[in-house]
Amino acid sequence: MLEDLEGGLLEYETVEEFLTNLKKEFRGRNKKIVKVAKLKRLEQGGRIMEEFIQEFRRTVRDSRYKKRPLVEEFKRGMNRVVRTAAYLH
Repeated sequence: MLEDLEGGLLEYETVEEFLTNLKKEFRGRNKKIVKVAKLKRLEQGGRIMEEFIQEFRRTVRDSRYKKRPLVEEFKRGMNRVVRTAAYLH
């Protein structure tokens, strides 16, 4: 957005119009930041694995995580006992 504005590709009639578009631009990014922060705090705790998986899936939606980092976050959030048992099998 900033590059387009500086390049003359974007023009606004009023400051309010500019601020409205600026808020829209950052709203989507802010949502991703919140999702990533929640994902980093997410842990299985005393829940069964299915409950942890469901919350993990909900949290991952709209986050920036993909493939390997996503797997690492999932493993990190698992209970140590479950994670150890998974490695032994």
